[in-house]
Amino acid sequence: MHTLIFLEPGHFHAALTLRERHPLVRDEIVVYAAEEPVEFLGLVEAFNRRSERPTGWRPVVRTGPDPLGRLSRERPGDVVILAGRNDRKMALTRRLHDASLHVLADKPWITTAASLDDVRHVLSGGARVMEMMTGRHAATARLAERLVREPEVFGTFDTGEGPAIRLASVHHLEKSVNGAPLRRPPWYFDVRVQGDGLADIPTHLVDQAQRLLDARDAAAELVGARCWSTSVPRALFARVTGLADFPPELAADVEGDVLAYAANAELAFRVRGVDVHLATRWDLTEPPGGGDAHDATIVGTRARVRVEQGPRTGFRRRLVVEPRRDTAHVSAALDRALAAWRSEFPGLAAVAAPEGYEVRIPAVPGTAHEAQFPLVLDEFLRSLTNGDWPDERARATLAKYDLLARALATTPA
Repeated sequence: MHTLIFLEPGHFHAALTLRERHPLVRDEIVVYAAEEPVEFLGLVEAFNRRSERPTGWRPVVRTGPDPLGRLSRERPGDVVILAGRNDRKMALTRRLHDASLHVLADKPWITTAASLDDVRHVLSGGARVMEMMTGRHAATARLAERLVREPEVFGTFDTGEGPAIRLASVHHLEKSVNGAPLRRPPWYFDVRVQGDGLADIPTHLVDQAQRLLDARDAAAELVGARCWSTSVPRALFARVTGLADFPPELAADVEGDVLAYAANAELAFRVRGVDVHLATRWDLTEPPGGGDAHDATIVGTRARVRVEQGPRTGFRRRLVVEPRRDTAHVSAALDRALAAWRSEFPGLAAVAAPEGYEVRIPAVPGTAHEAQFPLVLDEFLRSLTNGDWPDERARATLAKYDLLARALATTPA
């Protein structure tokens, strides 16, 4: 059994790892923080009090100066969860790793290229360190990867006209989590702390591209990168943070009643001759009845594989195969592939759609974004006793951050 330790849980992702009970985790969790982590504890208590599948977490909170030092001395458990300020995350992770504590650390791991050395160090061996990557557990993502590896369905990557992989996402600063409005700390809007658009969401998108290419640890050639800002009105900032005004540390990015938040990015790179284009954007308020939007288009010589979630789909994630030639051949191959996977995904089927064929996927654990965090925790805990370390996951993470560090180095500070 593991006792989970939470160090300065300033981001709601820390609490989401506790959304479900885990057979390998004690109900007593230990939290170290300079001040009482009110938002974290409130979300944990909401999980304990819900009517369906209530959890039974018993937080032990130890506040005061030097929480890292106290944690290192007392060592009430063996696994530390880190999800908070990103500017010092890797320095903290390195100290925890060197103290022989395993760490599950939320993304992003770097806000500047200078932190790459810490990433390389914690992935080199010793205590295990893993990144909190949720998207790889979504059923649509897993099936899209399998379809791309089916040559009779997909063919090979089409490298002839533009990027063969295009990934895009839209997130929202004002949103709800577990049915309640999300409160973000003021530092979330400081890109020196949180990281700019290249540092943050591209961690997910590069990870997805690595898996689609089945080239997890391959070196990538950087083609281009840029960031731009979302205009955040003072009123929205106040609703999200609880502060009436922008703090002084954001003054350089404030003009009048608007903060220029450099949270958006485009990134282009090439792996083994295949071009990839990523785009990520932060909008202001989550649409009523909706949420984040995602779009992935993977172009093969036989078919396009498309994953879409947004207003056009009613914010339902939709997986489509679009034959480009020999439709009958692609259709028959698709049916054979889905039949082979039906034992893992009961009810999996392809139905005719205007673009070709929609792959209907039954609801499985991890369908919703919030539900994927306990799956990441499960993956991490099981990895502590299975397999060699460093492993392919570590090599892929290092390859990803090497690319992102080079992208960050090309943009203005």
